Amino acid sequence: MAEPVSSIRNLGPASDAGFARAGITSAEQLREIGADEAYGRLLAAGTRPHFIGYYVLVMGLQGRPWNDCQGEEKAALRKRFDKLKASILKASIQKKDHSEIEAALDALGVKAPDQPTSSRPEKK
Repeated sequence: MAEPVSSIRNLGPASDAGFARAGITSAEQLREIGADEAYGRLLAAGTRPHFIGYYVLVMGLQGRPWNDCQGEEKAALRKRFDKLKASILKASIQKKDHSEIEAALDALGVKAPDQPTSSRPEKK
């Protein structure tokens, strides 16, 4: 049987639920994809970004207590977190913009290029 996400140091039952919403259902899966990919999936699934949550995850995957992260290491993790957060936000905005454009075009009756606009055959 697979170990729950909460079997990783620093993570508890709330982590099980959050990661499950992001499609990560076991500690093995979380270890395999790593902290950055896993946290990115959490953000994409709607979890609000929080730096402490990120570094708690990183420390847990290293088998370290959450408060072991200090100094230069913490500053470096902050840069990784900010970059990850920005890339997820950018992807989310692009997806939203695309779907809003699609909805507006649909409302106007505009068809995508790969869909026929008429039942009449094309002239050659």
